[in-house]
Amino acid sequence: MTGRTTPSARRARALGVGVTTSLSAAILLTGCSAASPAATLTSSSTAASTPASSSSSPPAERHCAPEGELPATVQAGLQESVEQTMAEYGVPGAAVGVWIPGQGTWTSVSGSADLENGVAVDPAMQWPLRSITKSYTVTLVLQLADQGVISLDDTIDEYVEGVTDGDRITLRDLAGMASGNADYTNQDFVDAFDEDPERIFTLDDLNGFMLGKPAQFEPGTRKVYTNANTNLLGAVVEQATGRPFDAVLQDLVLEPLDQDDTEYIVDAATWETAHPVGYAPDEDGPAPQAANMSVFGPAGSMVSTLDDGRVWAETLATGTLLGTATQAERLVGAPLDAGPPYDLYALGIGETGGWWGHNGEGFGFTAALFHQPETGASIVVFMNLSNEASGAHPADQLFRRLAAVIESGAKP
Repeated sequence: MTGRTTPSARRARALGVGVTTSLSAAILLTGCSAASPAATLTSSSTAASTPASSSSSPPAERHCAPEGELPATVQAGLQESVEQTMAEYGVPGAAVGVWIPGQGTWTSVSGSADLENGVAVDPAMQWPLRSITKSYTVTLVLQLADQGVISLDDTIDEYVEGVTDGDRITLRDLAGMASGNADYTNQDFVDAFDEDPERIFTLDDLNGFMLGKPAQFEPGTRKVYTNANTNLLGAVVEQATGRPFDAVLQDLVLEPLDQDDTEYIVDAATWETAHPVGYAPDEDGPAPQAANMSVFGPAGSMVSTLDDGRVWAETLATGTLLGTATQAERLVGAPLDAGPPYDLYALGIGETGGWWGHNGEGFGFTAALFHQPETGASIVVFMNLSNEASGAHPADQLFRRLAAVIESGAKP
């Protein structure tokens, strides 16, 4: 990472002059095989004179999916795992992809996207990423650290006032789920949501519900997964750049990777691309869930597709958008004391059995997105069922089963 400048100096540079995308980092994309320089956030008046970081991000590139199909026996094992998992957990619909360089590609859509209207899952549909959004948000923070706009050693009180222990909680603590701060999903939030389930919550609203609340533990002493950690980082992105979160996301990640089918959406009424209905188990069968996406913010309000998920899985695990030293630091983690079923959780990324990525769940959807650096294989799973009665995460369970099929090369 770059050397640290003072927070006031960084904010003066980012806010006082105005943050724009440097012309020298214009995005040039030609399909999925052409490299494109990663976008950088620099002041337009200083772009020419600002030295490049020794660990600055390498050119971003959207790699094509592997050519050809996986062997028939592997495909059969993968599909059997999909069907078994959907039956076991009562999942209405699923979209799944497996990509292995040198071997081929396999994608599958199964079941119903909308039970009431009899709509089948379509390969082009967008799916909620839920907490996979966290991996994008932390990536933005790491990119800004690479550029010297912020430092992971900054404390959150330099950007957001009123956080308990904010003078001791670093951005690194937040990214690694080690802050100890309270989550925003408390009774105050529940009451506000119940009063108006269609209310569009702003990022300030979401963070406001946790400000001043008692800490769960001393910063850095445990790892407890909360949405508030990532939403505070979303506020850091906005404060450090002087721009809306979605605009920074578009410039630094989505455009460089040509992720045209991935969006940050807080108002479900604006979600125009075909997408499934989310469900949760009910005694009378799967029940539709609330469609309010604003309750997640930078912790979970993104949507995407299978192929964009493939691109993000590889990008996230290999550090395409980050400097080498930053990616190495990103992968330093430990098991969570409370949270999703990763073997370890690092900075906005989890690891399970040698696969690196992220999963997500909420309001009727589960998702899992992982890449195995050793083989270059990627797996993406989207399902429209959450809150499974046993507490299982259907998409994560299916990811593990698909990984087992890949590794055995035969039926499960």
